[in-house]
Amino acid sequence: MAHTILVTGGARSGKSRHAEARACAFPGERFYIATARAEDEEMHARIARHISDRGEGWTTVEEPFDLAGALDRTDGRGPRLLDCLTLWLSNLMLDGRDWEPETVTLVAALARQRSPVILVSNEVGMGIVPENALARAFRDAQGWLNQRVALMADEVEFVVSGLPMRVKSAPPA
Repeated sequence: MAHTILVTGGARSGKSRHAEARACAFPGERFYIATARAEDEEMHARIARHISDRGEGWTTVEEPFDLAGALDRTDGRGPRLLDCLTLWLSNLMLDGRDWEPETVTLVAALARQRSPVILVSNEVGMGIVPENALARAFRDAQGWLNQRVALMADEVEFVVSGLPMRVKSAPPA
């Protein structure tokens, strides 16, 4: 069974950089499963910066919806960094899809992986209660998604100001 690591934290906390370092510690071809959609110039620039920052040695798989399929297609070849669950959830909700069965499908896919998976997700429920219903629904869904993935993950780390804190450790081998 693969090793599953959830790296969570706030925006610009350093979670992606930390997750990349964790992925690099595993042998094999490295895959970056990207959920972002470049629908405007600002997002194009963000994606380009992410690609430049992580450097060479990564195979990028762009997948805004079918994370289970992307994981299954890349399994057995090396570590996969999935960045990020927050954008994936946003994609689902904005596309009118039901995120709950999609989450069940993702968690089932994670359970059958042979190669390591490092997932990045934002912790969005630590601030004020959002003003509108869609934002509140998103905040709630993100919290539930993170809980489901954290429950099945071997390790969970919370990144604050670039510093990772271990929340859940893998049991001894």
